[in-house]
Amino acid sequence: MGIYEINVVKANGESYDLDKYKGQPMLIVNTASQCGLRGQYDELETLHKEYKDQGLVVLGFPSNQFNNQEPGTSTDAEEACRINHGVTFDIHEIIDVNGESAHPLFKHLKSESKGALGDKIKWNFTKFLVDKDGNVISRIAPTTSPLKMKKDIESAL
Repeated sequence: MGIYEINVVKANGESYDLDKYKGQPMLIVNTASQCGLRGQYDELETLHKEYKDQGLVVLGFPSNQFNNQEPGTSTDAEEACRINHGVTFDIHEIIDVNGESAHPLFKHLKSESKGALGDKIKWNFTKFLVDKDGNVISRIAPTTSPLKMKKDIESAL
């Protein structure tokens, strides 16, 4: 299964297939609004604003798998992003990124780009850059600033 065949659901319940972004690079991030790395929402929003008109799509996928750092509902997670960080990119429903119940999107991303823990997501704010053809071109560690991805994003555009 390719990335464009995967269905995702926004925090508001709207379901869609990722093929709507065919031909556009995507920056896909597992997030958590109570994580110590949540300041990265601001940096992700900076990238979104800087590159959206050139085609970059930033997608946030909250997960509660790491120390219960996204304990509420998907709507709560989205609201926290909008109010506390001014996020305007899409926030999706809360999902699992590891284990048997991992969302198909993250199963795909992990299979395409192994990290320090092999096929597991290490922590919140693991970032995947996907090119215009749907290929994972980089996986960025949770503690690495999204702003350090600018050169890769510009190459993908």
